[in-house]
Amino acid sequence: RVNAVAPGPYWTVLQCCGGQPQEKIEKFGANAPLGRPGQPVEIAPLYVTLAAEENSYTSGQVWCSDGGTGTL
Repeated sequence: RVNAVAPGPYWTVLQCCGGQPQEKIEKFGANAPLGRPGQPVEIAPLYVTLAAEENSYTSGQVWCSDGGTGTL
């Protein structure tokens, strides 16, 4: 099986500790239709689902988890 996860704006430690200016941090993810960045806990279930044996027939897909950004 080969699948890919295409995450959109997700909040991680890199956003606050990666040397970004404060004004960029405050606006991070605001352009997503949901109006905020995702949290890592929100994408983890997608990885678990794709790795599950019950999902063994799913292959060749790109799964987007981007707060709706891909619809723009």
